[in-house]
Amino acid sequence: MARVDVRPGRRARDRRAVPLLAIGLAVGLTVTAVPGWAAAAPAAAWVASPATEPVEEPGEEPGEDPPTADPTDPGPVPTEAPSTTAPPPETTPPAATTAPAPTTAAPQQPAPTTAAPTTGGPPPAPSVPPVRPSAPAATPPAPLAGVSVTTDDVTLTAAYWNAPNTVTTLRVTVTNTGATPARIRLAYTLPAGLTDTGTEGCAPVGGGEHHCGEWSSAPGARFSTLLRVRVDGDAWKRMPLNGSVRVTATAPGMPGTVGDDEGFAVLFPPGPPVPGIRLDADAVSFDISGGSSGLDVRLANTGRVDAEGRVDVVLPAGVTVPTPPAGCTTVDPTRTRCHLGTLAAGRSVQLRLPVSATPEAQRQAPLAGAVLGQLDPRSGRARQVQMSFRITAAAALATPVASPPAPTGSQGVLAAGVPAVGDDAGGSVRRTAILLIAISALLVVLALALATTSLRRRMAAPAGASTAATE
Repeated sequence: MARVDVRPGRRARDRRAVPLLAIGLAVGLTVTAVPGWAAAAPAAAWVASPATEPVEEPGEEPGEDPPTADPTDPGPVPTEAPSTTAPPPETTPPAATTAPAPTTAAPQQPAPTTAAPTTGGPPPAPSVPPVRPSAPAATPPAPLAGVSVTTDDVTLTAAYWNAPNTVTTLRVTVTNTGATPARIRLAYTLPAGLTDTGTEGCAPVGGGEHHCGEWSSAPGARFSTLLRVRVDGDAWKRMPLNGSVRVTATAPGMPGTVGDDEGFAVLFPPGPPVPGIRLDADAVSFDISGGSSGLDVRLANTGRVDAEGRVDVVLPAGVTVPTPPAGCTTVDPTRTRCHLGTLAAGRSVQLRLPVSATPEAQRQAPLAGAVLGQLDPRSGRARQVQMSFRITAAAALATPVASPPAPTGSQGVLAAGVPAVGDDAGGSVRRTAILLIAISALLVVLALALATTSLRRRMAAPAGASTAATE
């Protein structure tokens, strides 16, 4: 009987091939299945590392905040901040009602002509899998420094027409939206016809511009201040009038500033009062998509004789009437004139104009527009009255508060001491993970090659040995 010649060296190689194959497959599967393990561990270490303390400059006392004066300010800054008052209550959306929705009965089907077979009991109710509550969405952390501002409008009553000037207040509400204490400064611009009457902590710097002192604000603090302004008796001749308010904030240990701004409107009542004519206009509102519901204007002839009616609409910069309706023409980019024809005594007419605004104008909202109504009778003097209307936009409320420059591709501010993805540490982690994956792939290929070669030799060895024995 022929014996197969299996040398000891070949058996040793066969024994070594199996452990090598097992080790290579285990390493390759482990590294390939969890490729993010190498990157996740260093990231966790970065987050857990303590924040780097700011380096104190020579000559500074320990704990002293760096100066927060803005080098671009043209004028002196008051040393005292304006007095504060309680902010208005925050508006919240109405709560959803808990009453069940009304059920609608399905239309009755005609009864079948043949009776269905009866069963011993009602059919079993279908099993409904339990609903697993979804995990609450993670709330992004607040930036280290942030600030927002909202304003009311300067709204005048009918008493304005009986006074040489009117002193009123403009409420400004400031919120520290950051995660650290901050120094907050206020600046505002008044339009022509309005002057400051000595708001405490603020000073004019020219061109209607005013700068105020600093507040020290805690994280999440919300407060209001009242700006005292005087409206001239002839300011209505310049309508529409708009102003703006700006706030900036600095936080200890953070370079630069963050800021926010918002406009305000000066709203005049219909007037000066003239008998025989009445004018009214609704507010204009732009939704988040930039679309507007339009401007509705009503002109009434309350006199005793017929008159020719006319309406002029004056809009702020960036707001226009893109397609004037029939009977209306564009006088200039900010003024549209509509001829209404003969308006009988005791009758009124309503006019609707489409309104559009540029994204920049919507971000500056609220703004003010003006409407001038005129009735010209066949005999007698023409009667004219005008008023302001408010322009608001959802884009102004949706604009995110400015924040310090962040690494490219980031939508927020990273905590101090946390390196951004893409720096040297992130690159080295990524390179290490790629190297491990490549090595594991080579080990798998090598193990498979050794195993294949060993199996081929074992299958070919008996045939060769038998042939030699037979010869």
